[in-house]
Amino acid sequence: MRAMQISAIVLVFSSAGMLSAQTAPAITGPASEVQAAYTRFKDNILKAAEKMPAEDYSFKLTPEIRTFARVVDHVTEAQFHSCTALNGTAFDPKSVPGDAATKAEVIEGLKRSFAECDKAYGALTDANLAEKVKVGQNTRSRIGIAWGNLSHDNEQYAHMSLYLRGKGLVPPTGEK
Repeated sequence: MRAMQISAIVLVFSSAGMLSAQTAPAITGPASEVQAAYTRFKDNILKAAEKMPAEDYSFKLTPEIRTFARVVDHVTEAQFHSCTALNGTAFDPKSVPGDAATKAEVIEGLKRSFAECDKAYGALTDANLAEKVKVGQNTRSRIGIAWGNLSHDNEQYAHMSLYLRGKGLVPPTGEK
């Protein structure tokens, strides 16, 4: 009887482990760590951009800082710079909506920058992370560019969260 109980417990725990393994992507190396972090930041930034009402895209926490729209555009611009470098393509400054853009235009620009980054992060492998890539007059490693972009995205998400809080809204990561 005791052996049957132990077998049942082992079966339950091993089944739970198999289910969690099926729902969470396996992180198998440095490239997949970077890709997993990118996916998290992408989701948070897009949700934050969507959450801010259109009429508040011109909102500033204080008069001397950027508008919410400009913070989102800054993410877009930085991502295009990083990810076009990783993809070996040229950055087009016209890809970033201007200061007079609507919420829909700002979000569309952000989504285009994420599409560029989807290609860049999707092409990262453990074998190519140390490869050097031309960035302006300099060269940097793929991992350096990717982690730099992620660090910047994380910083800008923190700014976006403050703007949302300033409007009485809970940022996406605060909802979980």
